[in-house]
Amino acid sequence: MTTPHEELLPTTRRTLLHRIATAQAEGRTPSLVAAVARDGEVVWSGARSMVDGHAPDENVQYRIGSITKTFTAVLVMRLRDEGLLDLRDPLEKHLPGTGAGEATIAELLAHTGGLAAETPGEWWERTPGSTRPELTDVLGEQPFRHPVGRRFHYSNPGYTLLGSLVEAVRGASWEDVLRREVLEPLGLNRTSAQPQAPHAGGWAVHPWADVMMPEPVEDLGLMAPAGQLWSTTADLARFACFLAKGDERVLGAESVREMRTPSAPSQPESWDRSYGLGLDLLRWEGLSLAGHTGSLPGFLAGLWVSEQEGVAAVALANCTSGPLVATLAADLVKIVAEAEPRIPEPWRPLPEVDEKVLELAGPWYWGTQVLALRLSADGGVELGPLSGAGRQARFRSNGDGTWTGLDGYYAGELLRPVRRTDGSVSHLDLGSFVFTRKPYDEGAPVPGGVAPEGWHGF
Repeated sequence: MTTPHEELLPTTRRTLLHRIATAQAEGRTPSLVAAVARDGEVVWSGARSMVDGHAPDENVQYRIGSITKTFTAVLVMRLRDEGLLDLRDPLEKHLPGTGAGEATIAELLAHTGGLAAETPGEWWERTPGSTRPELTDVLGEQPFRHPVGRRFHYSNPGYTLLGSLVEAVRGASWEDVLRREVLEPLGLNRTSAQPQAPHAGGWAVHPWADVMMPEPVEDLGLMAPAGQLWSTTADLARFACFLAKGDERVLGAESVREMRTPSAPSQPESWDRSYGLGLDLLRWEGLSLAGHTGSLPGFLAGLWVSEQEGVAAVALANCTSGPLVATLAADLVKIVAEAEPRIPEPWRPLPEVDEKVLELAGPWYWGTQVLALRLSADGGVELGPLSGAGRQARFRSNGDGTWTGLDGYYAGELLRPVRRTDGSVSHLDLGSFVFTRKPYDEGAPVPGGVAPEGWHGF
């Protein structure tokens, strides 16, 4: 039996090593590094082949491409949590004159703003950022490809706009704000906008011969918030743990949970994949994963975390194409989750309970459908079906005897117990729905009334 923070079993470690060794050999990448974290701590790291003649380790930097977007999204969520903006605000309110200001901040975060996938002009990943000194150079004369808010369409320029939004609100560069507000508090000392030794070089491997040539490394300029960062497996594993649990110094648990909640339609190429607020969301062989992938010429990156299993994995490679690092990182999570299932926390009774809340626990009926209301350890309540699929949600106490939905169908909706004159509970009101203690309780104000003849057979 394992417990949190124990090292992985030897058989698990060998399976992980075999998986990355196979990926490096079959993917024909100069080097590949990976790490796994469990319950907030790095429990395994591995590497194959060489960087500058030495075996790489968890402290060698690789470029992480679009994983940078998740860092940018964290900065935007911090602005929201501080009350400096609302995710429903149109961009124009805070960053006027872009020509794309009708898209909301939430739509830009979720890639539903309708913007083009790429910039006009030259291939931006292989050209200096200095060739795009203004946002107009990033957006072009016709920045939109789709109606705003109608569909998921991944947009690199959209995250350039979000980076510029951060700069406008904070009055400082995106890089400085990121370092001060995210990297330093989380201890990500080996994550930076520019490469810091030791770091890998990026390579293009010939598709039909075992030869390679170096890829250019460009400063992306205004596009930096979409893909500039360099990092290590150790830093990214810690960042992945933050994305699962939050950190009050940066973003609390509810805000990172909001980032992990689907905010865009399922992606066309996969009904098992959607997008949150700066996070890719994936159903992978029974696991629910959140994270991001990244690529720039010479580099590939993948990061996934399973909150339910408490396992995160990162994989980085220094080649333009070859190993499927996103699949690799997901496989590493799956290997640990299956080989060493998470040990549940011991059940403990609540230290105290409000009798008026306890009175609400148990079965409730929406028409003839039975649901259960349960008290949660954090002082909230949960409402969901007794078994199988159905509407379910967690609710946060408002401190006045009501609760607000946090997720699911009832996210944002108000749950209110309605009491009779003697103080007993008549029913629950939830977004106009009436929940009663028995099916169609004749003593409750059920919309449409209850047939006077009551229940009977044919």
